Amino acid sequence: MSEHKIIDACNTYCPGPLMELITYMKQANVGDVLELLSTDKGTASDVPEWVNKIGHEMVSSEIIDDIWHIKVRKAK
Repeated sequence: MSEHKIIDACNTYCPGPLMELITYMKQANVGDVLELLSTDKGTASDVPEWVNKIGHEMVSSEIIDDIWHIKVRKAK
């Protein structure tokens, strides 16, 4: 059974949000969805680039009330 975990990296700046995601991704199981919350606008481009490079799956990326909500599924 996969889990949905929220990582609150608001008010941290590059490379903080991506590093938080990487840390949690290492602990996650294949199929888990991690939702990264970030106020750093660079996160919107940094995370998809990393996800594509590593081979995980982008689920969604949207901004709500100045906070990026980026969901990534661990693929391997």
